[in-house]
Amino acid sequence: MTGLFGGAFDPPHNGHLALARAALDRFPLGSLHVLVVARPGHRSVRSEPGVRLALTQAAFAELPLARVELDEHAFTVDLLRECAFDDPLVLIGADQLAAFETWKEPDEVLRRARLGVATRPGYPRDALDSVLARLETPERVLFFELPPLPVSSSEVRALARRGEPLAALVPPGVREQIERLGLYRDE
Repeated sequence: MTGLFGGAFDPPHNGHLALARAALDRFPLGSLHVLVVARPGHRSVRSEPGVRLALTQAAFAELPLARVELDEHAFTVDLLRECAFDDPLVLIGADQLAAFETWKEPDEVLRRARLGVATRPGYPRDALDSVLARLETPERVLFFELPPLPVSSSEVRALARRGEPLAALVPPGVREQIERLGLYRDE
């Protein structure tokens, strides 16, 4: 089974690492591809792809199964069509499953891969159940628990803009690069 964990990672934070670790604990992953999406089709990014790639490499350096790569595909379905992965498991958060029907060809994503969905205690399961009820193959959606870790990339960017400490929210290598390069100061 191959884990695929994609995102903008603008910047990567401890929540991303927690999701990856929980997935590695829950599923028999032979490898984990951490895919830094160069130009996401669903959101804007603040930093250039090369900067986000370097930050993500620093963030995931301690996970031996993680291979951090730049992904030129704007949409997951296009990646799955072009690349041959052994039993792919696309890792997402519960909030992304709640919006899964807005993805490009969500049922085709599920034909080509399974979803590993990280849930946190207290997340409204009924919102997820209503999405599952409308999918062609809801049995291809697997759930795993994630400890509560309230952090977001937008919060990290806001703290960096104000020059506030980031140590509790991002891995040390990410903090060092954000500070050294003065990232997110001009937002």
